[in-house]
Amino acid sequence: MADSGPAPAAYADLRGKVVVCTGAANGIGRAMLDAFARHECRLALLDMDAEGLAAAQAQLSDRYPDVQTLCLQASVRDDAAVEQAYADARSRFGRVDITLNNAGISMNKPALELTGEEWRRAIDIDLSGVFYCCQSAGRIMAAQGGGIIINTASMYGVVAAPERAAYCAAKAGVIALTKSLAVEWASAGIRVNALCPGYIRTALVDGLIARGALDADRIAARVPLGRLGTPGEMAEVALFLASDAARYTTGHALLSDGGWTANGYL
Repeated sequence: MADSGPAPAAYADLRGKVVVCTGAANGIGRAMLDAFARHECRLALLDMDAEGLAAAQAQLSDRYPDVQTLCLQASVRDDAAVEQAYADARSRFGRVDITLNNAGISMNKPALELTGEEWRRAIDIDLSGVFYCCQSAGRIMAAQGGGIIINTASMYGVVAAPERAAYCAAKAGVIALTKSLAVEWASAGIRVNALCPGYIRTALVDGLIARGALDADRIAARVPLGRLGTPGEMAEVALFLASDAARYTTGHALLSDGGWTANGYL
């Protein structure tokens, strides 16, 4: 879903690329799908939410009648299901050029109250799920001579916050994983980067605000740019990282947080 703002950039080299996007049913993943559909990419939508997948596919078809899409219902916690989903994407489209690993959950809870199951769930989805997707995509990309992997981490993989022990640990792990794979797979022509958003107005963040877990006004006051970001702004960063404009960029964790992590004053 597009956001209002400046005219978006265009990258001719992305046209026709095959993109697998996890967390495709909503939020940043859905905005990324819109951005890559605008570039006439072929899209595989991966999510465990069947209803959300159908809605995302319908919206894409309405906005971009010629877009080719494939819905893949799977949990990123299930390595076998992830591997099968990527195999299905390759079977449908012949290759996988770009993978966008967006699936994730929040985990806001005091560390002394965090249960083992809650810890495992956050790590399983936010870190292990990213690895399973990277591994499945990497096998295909290595065989075809290259590809692009973009892992959605978080500014909380770079800096920490209270009551987010599992989330911060998982997102820091995503950044370390990104760097490790970038070094290991560079010779195979695979670039691996991480996108580290700050506070973005997604349904997940809106839910935390509604529950009183986050104070939107206080957050905006803490951000040097004075507001929360939008999913569409994150999608534009992903387009750049996936394009040839970033062909010499790999192993990088790109912060897009409105200046939050640069601001040590408040």
